This record gives sequence, C-alpha cells and structure tokens, in this order.
Amino acid sequence: MDDSIAIAPDQLVQRHAQPGMSLLAVLHAIQDELGYVPPAAVAPLARALNLSRAEVHGVITYYHHFRTQPAAQVTVQLCRAEACRSMGTEALARHIETHTGCRFDAEHQHGATVELESVYCLGQCALSPALMLNGTLHARITPQKFDAIFAAASKCVEVTA
Repeated sequence: MDDSIAIAPDQLVQRHAQPGMSLLAVLHAIQDELGYVPPAAVAPLARALNLSRAEVHGVITYYHHFRTQPAAQVTVQLCRAEACRSMGTEALARHIETHTGCRFDAEHQHGATVELESVYCLGQCALSPALMLNGTLHARITPQKFDAIFAAASKCVEVTA
C-alpha cells in the first residue's frame, strides 16, 4: 500500500467506481480528491471496472493531466501551443526557468517546492501567453507579471508549509 495516501486504495476505488462510470470519470474523481492517482489504485480499479491493469495504467500514463504522485507545492503549467508561441511563450519559458531554477517537464521529487509543466492549450488564445499557477488561470503573462504571481504563490506556500 502507498503510505502517502490516508485511505486504502480498495476503499478509494470503491467510493469512486460507481456502476456505469467510465475509467476516465473514476480517474478524475480520484485525482480531484487526492491530487493524483496513486499507483496502488491501479489493481483495484482494474478489478472494479473489469479491465486489465495494463489498460488502467495505459490510460493514466497516456493523458498528461493525470499524476501518479502528489504535485509540487507550486505548479506552473505554461501553454506552449501555437497562439501562445506566437505571443512569446518560449521567451517567457526561459524567464520562468531562470527565475525558478527549475526546468520544464523535468521529473520532480515527491515534496518538491516548484514544478514546471508544458501544456498545449488553456483556451486563452486571444489572451496569450497564458499559464495556470496552482490551478488558477492567468492570461497576458509578461515576465514581470509572472514574477509577481509566482512571488505571491510562493509566499502562501511558505506561510502554510
């Protein structure tokens, strides 16, 4: 059993895998509750939904949205799709990496403070470049605006950590 979750994987799956629910719906429900889908939940999910463990694992790893470990305390998801690229997101990405000391899409360790992720469309094309910081959407991001919102998010983490 994964020691980082307070509830047994079987109980977690039993609570969320209701008759008629798709695997995607159950995975979203688990991640909404825990912030990630623990690897220990794969086998109980497979049993509950009459799927193979490989099918469940394949869906979790195919969709970039699903996590198999808790997110970092501050998570930056930067849109790197065409509209944002045309408005300078790559220069912004370099600024963010320099400012945070982290690299985009690098493996992070459990308990990491900052994680940088590339995403490919946040639906803010007319307001690009866009990013999400800890689940909050921000648009028309400049390096200065990033520095301000990142500092505010980091300050909240320091206070609550």
